[in-house]
Amino acid sequence: MADTNEQEFLAWEEDVNYLVNVLKEVFESDDASYYVDELNEILYVELEGLADYSDEEIVEIAEPVLDELYMDFEDIILMPLNEKKK
Repeated sequence: MADTNEQEFLAWEEDVNYLVNVLKEVFESDDASYYVDELNEILYVELEGLADYSDEEIVEIAEPVLDELYMDFEDIILMPLNEKKK
C-alpha cells in the first residue's frame, strides 16, 4: 500500500494533469506540456496554438478555468508550446 505522501503526490499530479487538459481543451490545442518550478511554486503550461491568441483573449479564456480549478501555485504561466521540442 502506498504511503500517505505518495498518495498525496499522485492526487496532486492528477489535479495538475486535469488542469492542463482543461486548458488544452479550451484553447483547442492538440498538444500541451507543463513544468513545475517547485522552488518558486510556479506552474508553466505550454499549449500548442496559444500564439494564435491575443493576451486579452488568453486572459478571457483562461481566467474562469483557473478560478474554478484552483491550484496552490504562486503563479501559473501559459506559454506557446515550443514546436522544436517535439
